[in-house]
Amino acid sequence: MTSSEPESPDENAGTAPASASEHGIDPEADHPDVAGLGYERARDELAEVVKRLEAGGLSLEDSLALWERGEALAKVCERHLAGARQRVDQALAAVEQHEEQAETGQ
Repeated sequence: MTSSEPESPDENAGTAPASASEHGIDPEADHPDVAGLGYERARDELAEVVKRLEAGGLSLEDSLALWERGEALAKVCERHLAGARQRVDQALAAVEQHEEQAETGQ
């Protein structure tokens, strides 16, 4: 047994699997067509990818390719959600600033 192999099968139990980006793989680079998708379209396609993977019956190679596409779609969704979160935060900050100015009579 080498030092990189787990001591027992349960040694890594409970830890999340490493994502593709943690291994230096950029799923979006392999799937540039997803970069321009809107949130709803990317979300819907990601749901379809998950459904197909859960259904099984695919070859290992097809499963891996589908998984990588799902990773790229998830990144697109995360980017859209981060942008939406930033817009909400900016709107809330503007409301708070307006309320503070109203309270001080400015």
